[in-house]
Amino acid sequence: MKDKTRVITRRNFIRGTIGATLSASVLGVTWPTREARAAGSSLVTVVRDKNAMDASKNVNGAILEKMLAQTLTKVTGRKNPKDAWLSLVKPNEVIGLVPTNHLNPTHDEVVNVVKSSLVDAGIQKDKIRLVQGGPSYAKECDALVALPALKAHWLTGIGTVLKNYIMYSGSPSSYHQSDSAKLGEIWNLSFVKGKTKLVLVDSLYPLCDKGPQADPRYQWPYHGLIAGTDPVAVETVCLNIITEKRKTIRGEPWPLSPPPICVEAADKVYGLGTSRMENIKIEHDGWEHELLL
Repeated sequence: MKDKTRVITRRNFIRGTIGATLSASVLGVTWPTREARAAGSSLVTVVRDKNAMDASKNVNGAILEKMLAQTLTKVTGRKNPKDAWLSLVKPNEVIGLVPTNHLNPTHDEVVNVVKSSLVDAGIQKDKIRLVQGGPSYAKECDALVALPALKAHWLTGIGTVLKNYIMYSGSPSSYHQSDSAKLGEIWNLSFVKGKTKLVLVDSLYPLCDKGPQADPRYQWPYHGLIAGTDPVAVETVCLNIITEKRKTIRGEPWPLSPPPICVEAADKVYGLGTSRMENIKIEHDGWEHELLL
C-alpha cells in the first residue's frame, strides 16, 4: 500500500470554517501573542481501507486490526505495534479507554481491537478499563487513550476529541455555555492533564451534521482511523474533514452552527496543541476516495 504524506495549509482550512468568530471576550481570557511550544509540526495520521466496512456497515475486524497497527507505527515511528504502545504507556499503568457513547458512538470493534493490541503488547487485561464517565473514572487511571467517533454536535459544532472528556468536568452542562468555548479547560484539570497518550478517532462512519439524533443523510463511509498525540491537531483535521464533507453535500460552504470555537480556544487559551494547519503534518495511507483533505 503506497504511503502518501501531505501537509495541509491553513489557507485551505480556513475556507468555510470559523474565521474570526473566536474572541477573547467570549472566553474572558487574554490570549498570549505567541505560544511556547516545542519546535516542529504536530503529526496526524489518517489510515483508510475501503473494505473496513461492508455495505451493511459490518466492520471487518482483521482489516481494522491492520489499520490500527499502521496507525500506531506511523504515530510513534516504532517498527511494530508492541514497541509503539510501550513508547506511549508502561506495562504497570492503569490505562483508561475513553470511547464516546452518544449521537455517533464509537464502534465496539474499535474499542476491542485497541484492547487486544494493548494485551498483545504486554499490558494486563485488568489494567485496561473503559473510563467514560465522571471525574472518578479519570482519577483511577495513569494513562488515557481517547477513542471518540468523528461527528458534528448541536452544542459544540464539532463533538469529537475535545468534547470526549466533558463528563470528567463533573459539571458538563456548564461547559456548553458560550458555544462550549471552554472545553479545553477540562483537559487541564489536575487529574486529566498529561494523561492522554494517544487520540484515536473512529472515522469509519462519521456524522457531519449536528443531531441531536443522528440523521443517516449526513453519515457516510469514510472507513478510517485518525490519530495523533496532539488532541487539538487531531480535532483540527477532523474539523477539516467534516467541513469539506458539508461543502460537498451543499455544493457551497455550509458552516457549522454553533461555530466550533472550542478548537482554536484549546490552542490559544489552554495550550493543548496546535489548531494551525501550517503546523500540522498529515500522513495518509490507503483509500483515496473522498479523502476530504
